[in-house]
Amino acid sequence: MAPLITEFYNDLNSFETRVCITAQHREMLDQVLDFFQIVPFYDLNIMKPKQDLFSLTAEIMKSLKNVLEDFNPDFVFVHGDTTTTMASSIASFYFGAKICHIEAGLRTYDKLSPFPEEMNRQLTSRLCDFHFAPTETAKHNLLQEGIKEENIQVTGNTVIDSLFQGIDKIKNYSSDFVKSIEFKIDNNKDVVLVTGHRRENHGKGLENICQALKTIAQKRDDVIIVYPVHLNPKVQDSVNLHLSNLPNILLVEPLSYPDFLWLMNRSKIIITDSGGVQEEAPSLGKPVLVTRNTTERPEAVEVGTVLLVGTNKKLIIKETIDLLDNSERYNQMSELHNPYGDGRASVRIIKFLKNIK
Repeated sequence: MAPLITEFYNDLNSFETRVCITAQHREMLDQVLDFFQIVPFYDLNIMKPKQDLFSLTAEIMKSLKNVLEDFNPDFVFVHGDTTTTMASSIASFYFGAKICHIEAGLRTYDKLSPFPEEMNRQLTSRLCDFHFAPTETAKHNLLQEGIKEENIQVTGNTVIDSLFQGIDKIKNYSSDFVKSIEFKIDNNKDVVLVTGHRRENHGKGLENICQALKTIAQKRDDVIIVYPVHLNPKVQDSVNLHLSNLPNILLVEPLSYPDFLWLMNRSKIIITDSGGVQEEAPSLGKPVLVTRNTTERPEAVEVGTVLLVGTNKKLIIKETIDLLDNSERYNQMSELHNPYGDGRASVRIIKFLKNIK
């Protein structure tokens, strides 16, 4: 949302804009706000230890009521598929504001994969007034669900706007993390970046992924695997159990946005279950192996920048090693067009909003 917020702030004659954060993920949020120089007007600060979906949803709705009554907005913008997005949409619907959904129309049509994100976005779509879809496929999903075409705008995804702005910001970039890891990454070795946090992979799925990474590390001493480990204890326990003390696997703390951009840019291959990374990595020319059985981003699979490998240990090993060794296939994947946008989604959203005011 950062580039869209900036566009709103740059048009003070047309819009009075206030940013509200729930801080559902406090440790990930603050460094992004700082990087993009955004100061929220409202900070609900709802994050609590061991918070479950029941209390999180209720707390967001209850806290947002006060914000809506204080500011009395005409439009409320929500993004993606988080519990914050779903709960904020319900609260805004109760209040009577028009709801605008960024990254609308993504679907797997499997309500448990990803959980709870798939139902978060489907419920949000039923409540929203205006839908900013990243692709024609996402628009088609919304039309199939009965959303009126005049309320849908294909814009590309604002995450690509953020990526391009971020890459500009990190030219000649350094940080404590970069300094700590640069000397560990031999320039003659290929970097494989790994992320993983999806609930549906907890347990056996994550164990299979870790075993695959261990095998790759043992087979290939010309590769460094860097894994920023999610803070969820279930992820931490499994990853540390299987991947600690291997010389060419670096387990690191979750990274700030600029550190993660730097590492993506430095990597050769990315293995992930993250939705956003499936969009960002192709813009940087990085092939992506997705450790999920379904994806709400089929466009990248169709054009070939992304490959679904699920949590199949043998398939993860096979495809990773093939991309490392098969330069023709690697180049083909890395040079394909990114279907998720050109970095101007925010401009299109603002233009659309001005036309309906």
